Amino acid sequence: MSQAFQALVDGMTYLINLCYNFTTLIHLPNYGLAIIFLTILVKIVLYPLTLKQMRSMAVMQQLAPKVKEIQAKYKEKDPQKMQKKIMELYQEHNVNPLSGCLPLLIQLPILIALYRALLFFQYPDPQHASFFWISSLSQIGDRLYILPILAGVSTYFQSKMTMTSNDPTQRIMLITMPVFIAWICTTVPAGLALYWVVFNLLGIIQQYFINKQTIGLKEAASESGSSRKAR
Repeated sequence: MSQAFQALVDGMTYLINLCYNFTTLIHLPNYGLAIIFLTILVKIVLYPLTLKQMRSMAVMQQLAPKVKEIQAKYKEKDPQKMQKKIMELYQEHNVNPLSGCLPLLIQLPILIALYRALLFFQYPDPQHASFFWISSLSQIGDRLYILPILAGVSTYFQSKMTMTSNDPTQRIMLITMPVFIAWICTTVPAGLALYWVVFNLLGIIQQYFINKQTIGLKEAASESGSSRKAR
């Protein structure tokens, strides 16, 4: 393991202990609660990136009918022109289809570091390593499969909220990705599955309000355009 990555794992261990100390301060000492606070902290740090990503996804959903029209018009005749027209449409509305990649790339080392930190975590008080039905957050999997199921379900709903078209590939991914995530959560420490579930739930709430805001802005723009035409 490289020194840089070990430093990231050590940093994650430090943050877990820091959040645990906070739970002790509020008289609720528990490492499960500490991981929830850690997830909220990571979400706040990544907020600027995820906000940009989610806004792009919301706008792309609104543009989906126009994209479908362009595809129907040019797909058979001129595929290159179709791609050009779609990119022009995205540029016109300041949308970057690849904006969703950066938050995911940043999340990956965080997930791996948290995995390593939990796998070899030394709990000063093992009793505080339990969380509801889970005896230890470092244990692999969840004997009741509650966290893997929640991880899969929350991944499904978050993916559904960001679907930009009825493309068959996206529909297949909508089903296969949650199943894959649920399976992954049976092979990693329970604390990592808890992190994923909480991160998804926070993302769903954030995406809901962004989608609502985007629809509101679109309706306001439509009303403004209609009033101008009436004049």
